Amino acid sequence: MHIPTKPLNAYPWWLKPFFWSQKRRYGSVLQPGLLWGRLPRLFAAVAILYGVLDRRSSPIDPVLRSLVTVRVSQINWCHFCVDINSATLARRSGSMDKVEALSGWRESDLFDEKERTVLEYTEAITRTDGQVSDDLMARLRMYFDDDALVELTGLIAFQNLSSKFNAALDVPAQGFCQVKTPESQDTEKTGTSVTQSPPKHQEIKS
Repeated sequence: MHIPTKPLNAYPWWLKPFFWSQKRRYGSVLQPGLLWGRLPRLFAAVAILYGVLDRRSSPIDPVLRSLVTVRVSQINWCHFCVDINSATLARRSGSMDKVEALSGWRESDLFDEKERTVLEYTEAITRTDGQVSDDLMARLRMYFDDDALVELTGLIAFQNLSSKFNAALDVPAQGFCQVKTPESQDTEKTGTSVTQSPPKHQEIKS
């Protein structure tokens, strides 16, 4: 990584329960959390925002949320994010099929029309040369009301923040999945296989 993490005893006491929880759930403290934790108030702000976006009562279903987070992570070349979010997608969807097909979703029949529309929206927001057309927004409104669209957009924007942060600081994968270098081209596939139990849910993770 371009910036080292600090020893755990160097972080404020009130962050230590977060790190303990990560270690209990994932087997180790997550490297992005230790980096965000260098600025404790920033860590807290990011944690609260992610907690709202990934709550159980979200109008965006869990599989769809994971499709978004993995696809953004692939485009932004975030090794850590692809690793942990792919594990979560595999658990939520019940198989590795969508994980393995996601980078080439346009050529796959595994994704329904709602998922395809959301993935198109995800890419339009994430790619610097993308644009959200009126037609795309009209198709999104077939599935989401205004509040849900705001939340979906917030999730995509958050994952861009998170994955760009990790990619810029060269945060490595932590072994949740064996994942090839995330590809930024639709035609290239990301090979993935689960090597340990996927995390139950995320916190300051990607």
